[in-house]
Amino acid sequence: MSRTRTILGIAAASAAVLALAACSSGNAGSGSDDASGAGDDYRLVKDGTLTVATEGTYRPFSFHEDGSGDLVGYDVEVAEAVAQQLGLEVEFQETQWDAIFAGLDAGRFDVIGNQVSITPEREEQYLFSEPYTVSRGVIVVNEGDSSISSFDDLEGKTTAQSLTSNWYELATESGAQVEAVEGWAQAVALLEQGRVDATINDELTFLDYLTTTPDAAIEVAAETDETSESAFAFTQNKEALVEAVDEALAELREEGVLAEIGDKYFGADVSE
Repeated sequence: MSRTRTILGIAAASAAVLALAACSSGNAGSGSDDASGAGDDYRLVKDGTLTVATEGTYRPFSFHEDGSGDLVGYDVEVAEAVAQQLGLEVEFQETQWDAIFAGLDAGRFDVIGNQVSITPEREEQYLFSEPYTVSRGVIVVNEGDSSISSFDDLEGKTTAQSLTSNWYELATESGAQVEAVEGWAQAVALLEQGRVDATINDELTFLDYLTTTPDAAIEVAAETDETSESAFAFTQNKEALVEAVDEALAELREEGVLAEIGDKYFGADVSE
């Protein structure tokens, strides 16, 4: 009788453990205690950890302070906030841009967090979260220049543009004469020297420049109607993870966390 009771007791205890495990798995992602279970639902590379691919050399989105300090940046902090919201640890894998999608396809990481623009071509191959960065193209002029207030006003003006950028095409379509430059730093130098009338670039580039050069006497004269949206990118089998990340982003937006991170790096909320 004693042995029978012992066996029945063990069986009952085992059933209770299994029931608790099932409950824990069913609540995956709701907190740090459930992080291991989230690995099953989210198809994570590493149980309980969100593995994020990022360049680590793309200031102000993903970079090292002073070149060798901690990994920081707008995308880094958004990814950290999302992982915390999901009750997961976060691990970053620094990867060159040219190899980042191949690494995602090979299952080396769960998601790319590196200002990945949502395009129709990419949407055919990958899943995307809701955007966490929204930007427009802007015409930048010297402060007080009222001669340019729209893209039509670029007719006959001179802009500084990289010949390989989309902004070069927009400038020429608007009727501007283009002074070729290697990038933003050279373009804004020519503008401030009065050697060109304007430059067209991404709004985020302009905002980042103002955070590092607050006394710059330049301003936005006009912006495009179309926006560029960047989001986290996933492989097609990560539907549950995408849904969870979207919920996390919605909560972070509502709580003002995304706005705070944007203000830290750009002096503005760039999440919408």
